[in-house]
Amino acid sequence: MPASEHQPARALSDAQIQQFIQDGFVRIDRAFPRKLADEAREIMWRDLPGDPDDPATWTAPVIRLPGYGQEPFRKAVNTPTLHAAFDQVVGKGRWRPRDGLGTFPVRFPHPDDPGDAGWHVDLSFPGEDCDPNEQRDFSSWRVNVTSRGRALLMLFLFSDVGERDAPTRIRVGSHFDMARFLAPAGEAGMSHLVLDQLGAQRPEALATGEAGTVYLCHPFLVHAAQMHRGSMPRFMAQPALDPAEPFQLDRANNDYSPVEIAIRKALQERSS
Repeated sequence: MPASEHQPARALSDAQIQQFIQDGFVRIDRAFPRKLADEAREIMWRDLPGDPDDPATWTAPVIRLPGYGQEPFRKAVNTPTLHAAFDQVVGKGRWRPRDGLGTFPVRFPHPDDPGDAGWHVDLSFPGEDCDPNEQRDFSSWRVNVTSRGRALLMLFLFSDVGERDAPTRIRVGSHFDMARFLAPAGEAGMSHLVLDQLGAQRPEALATGEAGTVYLCHPFLVHAAQMHRGSMPRFMAQPALDPAEPFQLDRANNDYSPVEIAIRKALQERSS
């Protein structure tokens, strides 16, 4: 469905846009129908080595499923509400629609540490030293101050997620710290990032909500996984929204998107 077809003029209020700029994320309830989440989980359970009705078969803390492009997933990421929100946060014509969702880290109630709960930002483009024959080797991928290759980080909740259900942890406002951290590296950006202390003074929020909730996050937002202490598996996708054009921090017409405004605000505050 084209982004303009039956699309609401505004999905986010002015206050929500300001929250995105200041906090680095905005939560959209009922961004896609619960029915699509239910249908998608049925599809994913077919690929999981366990029984949805038998917790004894949930033997690993996390299992990563590859991207899915079936109808429930395509519809979930292309609702009129989300397309309108993308226009508001990234800019009309500045993002590329998705035809599905990326990797699903399915988290299970389990006493073991999942081993992937470090604070990080998602890297977005391969460095010059990346082996082109190793498509899945992200060890030398990078991120730069204009967020080359990534317009947004998004969190799609495909199951109800409470505080004990391994919700993604978010350092509120850490996108400002990250922008200032990246600025000296310029367009080349950085890789091999250890961000345990970056934004450590920031308050922590949890990406909770009902199935159908979506969090739109600034690409520089520092976040982390955690152990699952609840009772039911957590299904969440964390795809990128790809840019149709590079972000610009110096526009002649001052037509900055909220993502760009946040980066500029971070850099201006450092220099003032």
